[in-house]
Amino acid sequence: MSKELVFGHQNPDTDAIVAAKAFSYLQNKLGYDTEAVALGNPNPETNFVLNYFDEPTPRVIKTASNEVDSVMLVDHNEFQQSVSDIKDVTITHVVDHHRISNFQTEQPLFYRAEPLGCCSTVIVKMFDENKIEIPAQLAGLMLSAIISDTLLLKSPTTTDQDKIAVKTLAEIADIDYEKYGIEMLKAGTNVAAKSDQELIDSDAKSFTMGGKSVRIDQINVVDFEDIDNRKDDIKNAMTKEAADKNYDLFLVLVTNVLNSDSKLLAVGEPLDAVEKAFNAKFANDTMPLPGVVSRKKQVVPPLTDALS
Repeated sequence: MSKELVFGHQNPDTDAIVAAKAFSYLQNKLGYDTEAVALGNPNPETNFVLNYFDEPTPRVIKTASNEVDSVMLVDHNEFQQSVSDIKDVTITHVVDHHRISNFQTEQPLFYRAEPLGCCSTVIVKMFDENKIEIPAQLAGLMLSAIISDTLLLKSPTTTDQDKIAVKTLAEIADIDYEKYGIEMLKAGTNVAAKSDQELIDSDAKSFTMGGKSVRIDQINVVDFEDIDNRKDDIKNAMTKEAADKNYDLFLVLVTNVLNSDSKLLAVGEPLDAVEKAFNAKFANDTMPLPGVVSRKKQVVPPLTDALS
Protein backbone atom coordinates (compact mmCIF):
# COMPACT_ATOMS: atom_id res chain seq x y z
CA MET A 1 0.00 0.00 0.00
CA SER A 2 1.48 3.35 -1.06
CA LYS A 3 2.01 6.15 1.39
CA GLU A 4 -0.63 8.89 1.55
CA LEU A 5 -0.46 12.42 2.93
CA VAL A 6 -3.16 13.72 5.27
CA PHE A 7 -3.74 17.46 5.56
CA GLY A 8 -6.21 20.20 6.37
CA HIS A 9 -6.84 23.47 4.56
CA GLN A 10 -4.47 26.30 3.66
CA ASN A 11 -3.73 28.84 6.41
CA PRO A 12 -4.32 26.05 8.90
CA ASP A 13 -6.05 26.65 12.22
CA THR A 14 -5.78 24.35 15.21
CA ASP A 15 -8.42 21.92 13.94
CA ALA A 16 -6.84 21.64 10.48
CA ILE A 17 -3.51 20.59 11.98
CA VAL A 18 -4.86 18.45 14.81
CA ALA A 19 -7.46 16.69 12.64
CA ALA A 20 -4.71 15.71 10.21
CA LYS A 21 -2.64 14.26 13.04
CA ALA A 22 -5.63 12.47 14.57
CA PHE A 23 -6.93 11.02 11.31
CA SER A 24 -3.44 9.93 10.25
CA TYR A 25 -2.99 8.12 13.58
CA LEU A 26 -6.36 6.43 13.17
CA GLN A 27 -5.72 5.38 9.58
CA ASN A 28 -2.29 3.99 10.45
CA LYS A 29 -3.94 1.89 13.15
CA LEU A 30 -6.36 0.64 10.48
CA GLY A 31 -3.51 -0.48 8.23
CA TYR A 32 -2.82 2.52 6.01
CA ASP A 33 0.55 4.20 5.57
CA THR A 34 -0.01 7.92 6.12
CA GLU A 35 1.79 11.05 7.23
CA ALA A 36 0.10 14.16 8.63
CA VAL A 37 1.40 17.34 7.01
CA ALA A 38 0.26 20.96 6.85
CA LEU A 39 -0.40 23.50 4.11
CA GLY A 40 1.06 26.35 6.12
CA ASN A 41 2.77 27.19 9.39
CA PRO A 42 0.81 26.95 12.66
CA ASN A 43 -0.72 30.14 14.02
CA PRO A 44 0.10 31.35 17.59
CA GLU A 45 -2.83 29.47 19.11
CA THR A 46 -1.80 26.21 17.45
CA ASN A 47 1.82 26.75 18.47
CA PHE A 48 0.62 27.13 22.06
CA VAL A 49 -1.26 23.84 21.78
CA LEU A 50 1.64 21.93 20.20
CA ASN A 51 4.07 23.26 22.81
CA TYR A 52 1.68 22.57 25.70
CA PHE A 53 1.38 18.91 24.75
CA ASP A 54 4.99 18.59 23.56
CA GLU A 55 3.81 17.64 20.08
CA PRO A 56 6.06 18.15 17.05
CA THR A 57 5.01 20.65 14.39
CA PRO A 58 4.02 18.93 11.14
CA ARG A 59 6.16 19.64 8.12
CA VAL A 60 4.70 22.07 5.59
CA ILE A 61 4.19 21.06 1.96
CA LYS A 62 3.54 23.25 -1.07
CA THR A 63 2.61 20.41 -3.43
CA ALA A 64 1.65 16.76 -2.98
CA SER A 65 2.00 15.10 -6.37
CA ASN A 66 5.80 15.18 -6.20
CA GLU A 67 5.60 12.89 -3.14
CA VAL A 68 2.50 10.71 -3.39
CA ASP A 69 -0.21 9.58 -5.75
CA SER A 70 -3.10 9.89 -3.27
CA VAL A 71 -4.12 12.02 -0.31
CA MET A 72 -6.66 12.24 2.50
CA LEU A 73 -8.36 15.55 3.29
CA VAL A 74 -9.58 16.73 6.68
CA ASP A 75 -11.42 19.89 7.72
CA HIS A 76 -12.03 20.99 4.12
CA ASN A 77 -13.14 19.80 0.71
CA GLU A 78 -13.21 22.89 -1.52
CA PHE A 79 -10.33 22.71 -3.98
CA GLN A 80 -9.41 26.40 -3.65
CA GLN A 81 -8.72 25.79 0.05
CA SER A 82 -6.54 22.73 -0.57
CA VAL A 83 -3.04 21.98 -1.81
CA SER A 84 -2.20 23.75 -5.07
CA ASP A 85 -1.95 20.55 -7.12
CA ILE A 86 -4.99 18.81 -5.63
CA LYS A 87 -6.26 17.96 -9.12
CA ASP A 88 -3.09 15.98 -9.82
CA VAL A 89 -3.58 13.46 -7.01
CA THR A 90 -6.28 10.95 -6.10
CA ILE A 91 -8.38 11.80 -3.06
CA THR A 92 -9.16 8.59 -1.18
CA HIS A 93 -10.70 9.97 2.04
CA VAL A 94 -12.40 13.15 3.22
CA VAL A 95 -13.50 13.91 6.77
CA ASP A 96 -15.11 17.31 7.14
CA HIS A 97 -17.74 19.44 8.88
CA HIS A 98 -18.19 22.19 6.28
CA ARG A 99 -20.39 22.70 3.24
CA ILE A 100 -19.52 20.68 0.12
CA SER A 101 -18.59 22.93 -2.80
CA ASN A 102 -16.36 22.81 -5.89
CA PHE A 103 -15.57 19.19 -5.14
CA GLN A 104 -15.44 16.41 -7.70
CA THR A 105 -13.45 13.20 -8.04
CA GLU A 106 -12.97 10.70 -10.84
CA GLN A 107 -13.02 7.68 -8.53
CA PRO A 108 -15.18 6.57 -5.59
CA LEU A 109 -13.86 7.53 -2.17
CA PHE A 110 -14.56 7.44 1.54
CA TYR A 111 -16.42 10.63 2.47
CA ARG A 112 -17.54 11.45 6.00
CA ALA A 113 -19.12 14.85 6.69
CA GLU A 114 -21.22 15.79 9.69
CA PRO A 115 -22.64 19.19 10.71
CA LEU A 116 -20.69 19.32 13.97
CA GLY A 117 -18.73 22.13 15.54
CA CYS A 118 -15.34 20.65 14.77
CA CYS A 119 -13.81 18.12 12.39
CA SER A 120 -11.97 16.56 15.32
CA THR A 121 -15.34 15.71 16.88
CA VAL A 122 -16.14 13.61 13.82
CA ILE A 123 -12.80 11.83 14.22
CA VAL A 124 -13.46 11.17 17.92
CA LYS A 125 -16.58 9.29 16.82
CA MET A 126 -14.55 7.32 14.29
CA PHE A 127 -12.08 6.23 16.99
CA ASP A 128 -15.01 4.95 19.04
CA GLU A 129 -16.63 3.19 16.07
CA ASN A 130 -13.36 1.40 15.29
CA LYS A 131 -12.71 0.54 18.97
CA ILE A 132 -9.34 2.31 18.93
CA GLU A 133 -8.15 4.07 22.06
CA ILE A 134 -7.12 7.73 21.89
CA PRO A 135 -3.73 8.31 23.57
CA ALA A 136 -3.68 11.02 26.26
CA GLN A 137 -1.45 13.36 24.25
CA LEU A 138 -3.64 13.09 21.16
CA ALA A 139 -6.74 13.56 23.31
CA GLY A 140 -5.32 16.86 24.54
CA LEU A 141 -4.70 17.99 20.97
CA MET A 142 -8.20 17.02 19.82
CA LEU A 143 -9.70 18.71 22.88
CA SER A 144 -7.83 21.87 21.88
CA ALA A 145 -9.20 21.70 18.34
CA ILE A 146 -12.80 21.51 19.55
CA ILE A 147 -12.26 24.35 22.02
CA SER A 148 -10.79 26.43 19.19
CA ASP A 149 -13.54 25.76 16.65
CA THR A 150 -16.40 26.21 19.14
CA LEU A 151 -14.84 29.05 21.16
CA LEU A 152 -14.98 26.95 24.31
CA LEU A 153 -18.42 25.55 23.40
CA LYS A 154 -19.94 29.05 23.03
CA SER A 155 -20.24 29.12 19.25
CA PRO A 156 -23.66 28.43 17.67
CA THR A 157 -21.96 25.64 15.73
CA THR A 158 -21.55 23.72 18.99
CA THR A 159 -23.56 20.50 19.18
CA ASP A 160 -24.26 18.05 21.97
CA GLN A 161 -21.75 15.72 20.33
CA ASP A 162 -19.04 18.38 20.60
CA LYS A 163 -19.83 18.78 24.31
CA ILE A 164 -19.66 15.03 24.87
CA ALA A 165 -16.36 14.83 22.97
CA VAL A 166 -14.85 17.64 25.05
CA LYS A 167 -15.72 15.93 28.32
CA THR A 168 -14.46 12.58 27.07
CA LEU A 169 -11.18 13.99 25.79
CA ALA A 170 -10.63 16.12 28.91
CA GLU A 171 -10.96 12.99 31.02
CA ILE A 172 -8.48 11.06 28.87
CA ALA A 173 -6.02 13.97 28.86
CA ASP A 174 -6.63 14.65 32.57
CA ILE A 175 -7.10 18.38 32.05
CA ASP A 176 -9.45 21.11 33.31
CA TYR A 177 -10.77 22.09 29.88
CA GLU A 178 -12.40 25.37 30.95
CA LYS A 179 -9.29 26.77 32.61
CA TYR A 180 -7.04 25.46 29.85
CA GLY A 181 -9.43 26.64 27.12
CA ILE A 182 -9.38 30.28 28.23
CA GLU A 183 -5.58 30.21 28.41
CA MET A 184 -5.42 28.66 24.94
CA LEU A 185 -7.83 31.11 23.29
CA LYS A 186 -6.00 34.09 24.77
CA ALA A 187 -2.74 32.73 23.38
CA GLY A 188 -4.13 33.14 19.88
CA THR A 189 -5.13 36.78 20.27
CA ASN A 190 -1.76 38.53 20.38
CA VAL A 191 -2.43 40.66 17.30
CA ALA A 192 0.25 43.21 18.21
CA ALA A 193 2.90 40.67 17.25
CA LYS A 194 1.52 40.31 13.72
CA SER A 195 1.89 42.52 10.66
CA ASP A 196 -1.19 43.72 8.79
CA GLN A 197 -0.52 41.13 6.09
CA GLU A 198 -0.22 38.35 8.66
CA LEU A 199 -3.50 39.39 10.24
CA ILE A 200 -5.47 39.23 6.99
CA ASP A 201 -3.89 35.95 5.93
CA SER A 202 -3.60 33.95 9.15
CA ASP A 203 -7.13 32.45 9.14
CA ALA A 204 -8.41 33.30 5.67
CA LYS A 205 -10.42 31.04 3.40
CA SER A 206 -11.54 31.49 -0.20
CA PHE A 207 -15.08 30.83 -1.43
CA THR A 208 -17.05 31.08 -4.64
CA MET A 209 -20.49 32.61 -4.05
CA GLY A 210 -22.89 33.61 -6.78
CA GLY A 211 -20.05 33.73 -9.28
CA LYS A 212 -18.01 36.00 -7.01
CA SER A 213 -14.59 35.22 -5.56
CA VAL A 214 -14.87 35.92 -1.85
CA ARG A 215 -12.10 35.86 0.74
CA ILE A 216 -13.09 35.70 4.43
CA ASP A 217 -10.58 36.06 7.24
CA GLN A 218 -11.25 35.83 10.98
CA ILE A 219 -9.19 37.50 13.69
CA ASN A 220 -9.74 36.64 17.35
CA VAL A 221 -9.13 39.36 19.93
CA VAL A 222 -9.82 40.05 23.60
CA ASP A 223 -10.24 43.79 22.94
CA PHE A 224 -11.64 45.35 19.74
CA GLU A 225 -9.29 48.31 20.17
CA ASP A 226 -6.43 46.04 19.14
CA ILE A 227 -7.85 46.13 15.62
CA ASP A 228 -9.67 49.49 15.70
CA ASN A 229 -6.34 51.26 16.16
CA ARG A 230 -4.99 49.61 12.99
CA LYS A 231 -8.16 49.54 10.90
CA ASP A 232 -6.96 51.83 8.10
CA ASP A 233 -3.71 49.92 7.64
CA ILE A 234 -5.53 46.59 7.69
CA LYS A 235 -8.03 47.76 5.07
CA ASN A 236 -5.18 48.98 2.87
CA ALA A 237 -3.62 45.52 3.09
CA MET A 238 -7.01 43.96 2.27
CA THR A 239 -7.42 46.21 -0.78
CA LYS A 240 -3.96 45.34 -2.11
CA GLU A 241 -4.49 41.62 -1.53
CA ALA A 242 -7.88 41.70 -3.27
CA ALA A 243 -6.34 43.41 -6.31
CA ASP A 244 -3.39 41.02 -6.43
CA LYS A 245 -5.51 37.85 -6.07
CA ASN A 246 -8.62 39.04 -7.96
CA TYR A 247 -11.00 38.76 -5.03
CA ASP A 248 -14.32 40.48 -5.64
CA LEU A 249 -14.92 40.76 -1.91
CA PHE A 250 -12.52 40.56 1.02
CA LEU A 251 -14.09 40.38 4.47
CA VAL A 252 -12.37 40.31 7.85
CA LEU A 253 -14.44 39.15 10.81
CA VAL A 254 -12.96 40.45 14.07
CA THR A 255 -14.26 38.33 16.96
CA ASN A 256 -13.98 39.05 20.67
CA VAL A 257 -13.49 35.61 22.21
CA LEU A 258 -14.51 36.83 25.66
CA ASN A 259 -17.97 38.26 24.86
CA SER A 260 -18.73 36.41 21.58
CA ASP A 261 -19.38 39.56 19.51
CA SER A 262 -17.81 40.52 16.19
CA LYS A 263 -17.14 43.43 13.88
CA LEU A 264 -16.84 43.17 10.10
CA LEU A 265 -14.41 44.96 7.80
CA ALA A 266 -14.95 44.73 4.05
CA VAL A 267 -13.42 45.87 0.78
CA GLY A 268 -14.66 45.25 -2.74
CA GLU A 269 -18.12 44.90 -4.21
CA PRO A 270 -21.02 44.44 -3.84
CA LEU A 271 -21.02 45.89 -0.32
CA ASP A 272 -24.79 46.32 -0.48
CA ALA A 273 -25.08 42.52 -0.68
CA VAL A 274 -23.00 42.27 2.51
CA GLU A 275 -25.38 44.67 4.25
CA LYS A 276 -28.34 42.69 2.94
CA ALA A 277 -26.81 39.43 4.17
CA PHE A 278 -26.56 40.63 7.75
CA ASN A 279 -29.42 43.15 7.76
CA ALA A 280 -26.98 45.77 9.02
CA LYS A 281 -25.12 48.83 7.77
CA PHE A 282 -21.48 49.81 7.65
CA ALA A 283 -20.64 52.80 9.82
CA ASN A 284 -17.12 54.25 9.69
CA ASP A 285 -16.16 51.28 7.50
CA THR A 286 -17.20 48.81 10.20
CA MET A 287 -20.30 46.66 10.60
CA PRO A 288 -21.18 45.53 14.15
CA LEU A 289 -22.27 41.90 14.32
CA PRO A 290 -23.30 41.12 17.92
CA GLY A 291 -23.45 37.42 18.68
CA VAL A 292 -21.74 36.42 15.42
CA VAL A 293 -18.70 34.21 15.97
CA SER A 294 -18.92 31.47 13.34
CA ARG A 295 -17.73 32.04 9.78
CA LYS A 296 -19.10 28.64 8.77
CA LYS A 297 -22.61 29.01 10.17
CA GLN A 298 -23.26 32.73 10.59
CA VAL A 299 -21.29 34.35 7.76
CA VAL A 300 -20.98 32.03 4.76
CA PRO A 301 -24.67 30.94 4.48
CA PRO A 302 -26.32 34.40 4.58
CA LEU A 303 -23.62 35.87 2.34
CA THR A 304 -24.08 33.02 -0.15
CA ASP A 305 -27.81 33.70 -0.25
CA ALA A 306 -27.31 37.44 -0.72
CA LEU A 307 -24.81 36.98 -3.56
CA SER A 308 -26.93 34.40 -5.32
